[in-house]
Amino acid sequence: MVVREKFEYDLKILRDRLNEIAQLTEKALLEAIHALETKNVEAALEIIENDERIDDLDEEINDLAILLIAKQQPVAIDLRRIIVAIKISNDIERMADFAVNIAKSTIRIGDEPLFKPIETIKKMHALAVEMLSLSVKAFNDEDVLLAKRVADMDDQVDDLYGQTIRELLEIMPERKELMQQITQLMFVCRYIERTADHATNISESVLYLVKGRRYDLNA
Repeated sequence: MVVREKFEYDLKILRDRLNEIAQLTEKALLEAIHALETKNVEAALEIIENDERIDDLDEEINDLAILLIAKQQPVAIDLRRIIVAIKISNDIERMADFAVNIAKSTIRIGDEPLFKPIETIKKMHALAVEMLSLSVKAFNDEDVLLAKRVADMDDQVDDLYGQTIRELLEIMPERKELMQQITQLMFVCRYIERTADHATNISESVLYLVKGRRYDLNA
């Protein structure tokens, strides 16, 4: 009984760290899109600096998980919980990298006024951030239905991505002086679309955790 209690305690620490990295990443993503919209280069630089904490947390989660496997030798769903935590942490860390990439695009655009409001990009971004939040909740609650709902949201992000890229490509030949800005905005769209893909990966991990088999929700 004592051994089981220690395992549950260690597993809770692992889950707490995972929730911490998710919260920091969500914050970075929200700050990144705000920095882009307001052309706030200082805020963008801060996002890049703060990414080190997220990288450290990802390493800590991996170390905790490996130690837990070595010490407790878990099996079945207990082992899957630990393996999935490692996978989800990696997906979240990649999302944080996309926040950094958006910040870098903001810096490259600099103080040049945005040629049009980025409402479609913001809508796509809001969906991707919501997918992150809900996918982590699905993991915490081991909620398969919520995980599937998150995966369904990815279609909306893909549609907005395609729409926005087409609009930007149509403008580019007419406004060659905006080439740099349009290129960076297309990169931003791609970073957001990939963020949503990683949220879908987390949903797939939740299904693997609960059902013990792998599902491709990106198909």
